[in-house]
Amino acid sequence: MLQRPLLLSALRRPRLPICRFDGYRVVVSRRAIHVNVRVATKLVHEQATFSNGGSCSCLAQGTDGLQVPLEWRRRRKYDSSSAGYVILGRRPFASSSSPKPDAEEGDIDTSSSSPSPPSPSTDDTVQIDHPPSAFVDPLPRSLQPYARLARLDKPIGTMLLLWPCCWSTALAAPAGCLPDAKLLALFATGSFVMRGAGCTINDMWDADFDKSVTRTRTRPLASGELTHTQAMGFLAAQLTTGLGVLLSLPHTSYTFQVGAASLPLVVAYPLMKRYTNWPQLVLGMTFNWGALVGWASVQGSIDWSVIGPLYCSGIAWTLVYDTLYAHQDKVDDSKLGLKSTALHFADNTKPILHGFSALAAVNWMAAGYALGFASPLYYGGCAVAYSHLAWQVHTADLDDPSNLAERFKSNNQVGAIVFATCVVGNLAAAA
Repeated sequence: MLQRPLLLSALRRPRLPICRFDGYRVVVSRRAIHVNVRVATKLVHEQATFSNGGSCSCLAQGTDGLQVPLEWRRRRKYDSSSAGYVILGRRPFASSSSPKPDAEEGDIDTSSSSPSPPSPSTDDTVQIDHPPSAFVDPLPRSLQPYARLARLDKPIGTMLLLWPCCWSTALAAPAGCLPDAKLLALFATGSFVMRGAGCTINDMWDADFDKSVTRTRTRPLASGELTHTQAMGFLAAQLTTGLGVLLSLPHTSYTFQVGAASLPLVVAYPLMKRYTNWPQLVLGMTFNWGALVGWASVQGSIDWSVIGPLYCSGIAWTLVYDTLYAHQDKVDDSKLGLKSTALHFADNTKPILHGFSALAAVNWMAAGYALGFASPLYYGGCAVAYSHLAWQVHTADLDDPSNLAERFKSNNQVGAIVFATCVVGNLAAAA
């Protein structure tokens, strides 16, 4: 069973930027906390001293000015009960005139702190702020963590997994025919389910790291909304559903073999950031496997003269969009000792990604050429998709997460352009 202690015991653990003291881990939260008022809080200070010289604490201030420190607590086991770092409790500042209990080893000395404000509530409930989502919010509250674990609130990932399936399905259709709508619907369902399964596997591997990355610390496993046991049960349901979709495809025996061959990549991808500078390459191999499955489900075989270039085009495309995406996390990844093409390419990111954009376009065109497409509409569509990638790279601000997130999401348009190009090219081939 993929339980965290069993899995991580066999893996090299990059350093975590969490203060350790005498064998105990003292952890604090950078998220919202209750301070007797229902207002957002902000981190205003992060320092306190232990009785024998160590330091690690967190002082939070509400918008009403009330300040409270997070309470220390000696713990031998890491507790994942809150967003980001763990909130172990809290107490008011010790007044300079009030007696202070004898300090134990590992205690926080707050004698130098300011006078005591009103004592905060004893309710240690953690507020985890999630952005509103039209897909998640209507669900019962008990199901919302599972929906976020499957990234139901971020459908762009499902679309990026779906488009290569659609490309190959369109190219494999008989000349002059539209792709099979029922087949596309099955691929849409399978992409939704298997993308969610991949996210569950990813979060089970990376829960400890996600706690220390700003963008990921509110994920259900990192925040403690779900346990690994619950995630394992959810993963079993996802994989069972995915298996049902796979067995519903035409040419079932052959298609099943092709589809099942991707599972090692699905499981291994989350580990790649620990060991290689090219995890985005493995992601590209994983996310574009649908190009093989789409063709196999229509033809009952694989024509590598077509699918080889199409698969390579998808990998190059993924290297572009996911390298830009990875630049959002490069500071946290560097601190954690994790690897990515964003860190590996560094200042050379843009020229390298321009090269991968061109490689994607050349391979899109090569796939059509292998099918004998002569229509300028097909090659013109490939050029339009390339121009979109070139725009993304040229206008990307590698230090602006919002800018990078917008360009990442815009790749849904790239996938749609290539799909439309494949459909038009196949229709024109019958003329």
